[in-house]
Amino acid sequence: MTDEPGPAERALYLTAVRAGGRLHPEHLAPADRPAFAALVARGLLTASATGWTAANPRALGDRIGTELRTRATRLLQYAEQLPGALAPLALAYDAVRRPDGPRGDAVRIDGHVDIRQRISELISECREEVLAAQPGPRPVDGLRMALAQDLSLLRRGCSLRTVYQPAALADHDVRRQIALRTRQGARVRLLAEPYDRLLVFDRRTAVVPASDDRSRATFLTDPAVVAHLVAHFERDWARAAPADRHLDPPHPTTVRIGRLLARGLTQRAVATRLGLSERTVAAHISRLRDRYGADTLFHLGWRLRGEHHD
Repeated sequence: MTDEPGPAERALYLTAVRAGGRLHPEHLAPADRPAFAALVARGLLTASATGWTAANPRALGDRIGTELRTRATRLLQYAEQLPGALAPLALAYDAVRRPDGPRGDAVRIDGHVDIRQRISELISECREEVLAAQPGPRPVDGLRMALAQDLSLLRRGCSLRTVYQPAALADHDVRRQIALRTRQGARVRLLAEPYDRLLVFDRRTAVVPASDDRSRATFLTDPAVVAHLVAHFERDWARAAPADRHLDPPHPTTVRIGRLLARGLTQRAVATRLGLSERTVAAHISRLRDRYGADTLFHLGWRLRGEHHD
């Protein structure tokens, strides 16, 4: 039985309410018997001396809500305890040296479910870094599903670098999901040009699509091939712009400094205007340069002029 009454149960309950809150089973049609039994089982109908009486549905909601919260708490506790319970097995697994596949070996996996399963295993086994090139829009549901594992990756000290296209951050929910990762140390850059989808784990295993609909993927372990793909990623990463300004709002003082720089004021003039030390202004400018991917103060001013400062 589901927690929520179905249409037939709702209709029969409303019939009882309209009849003054009472229901007589002998007056029911045979087709209503299953709904009647379900309402009794839920506690929405209770026995009385004159038949059956409609109970307050709020009591059912409170009871089910309590049961669900208790169940959720137990599941969260189990989720917290499970890694520790499996730690001895994980240590034994890590201690066994597994032979590498033959050089040039490429394994193709078909089906979204199997692909996600293998990628999930690689993330769990990762010890140093994950590189990801993700062109096109990002499905927010997929980001939500992967959040717990990505945060676990970051908390155990692994690096996570991702290149997106600007269109990916057009969706507010996607930006929020990405920001949840960057606050834990993930790094994100935007590249406004075409590039290929790629995942690399510990510079040992690379994953590339093997079909346009991504229902097939190739898992590559040849060191030369993986190194070649990593070099392509690093080239794109170097050309991409930091995505910080799209994810987290800057400090109000940094915003004011940016406005003045966009108007052409020098660092010293900005410090005088705002009553700050030049060292403080320099620190804010450094954050702005990182935020906008600017190499020089002139470059930063040019980029800021393209922004809308309210």
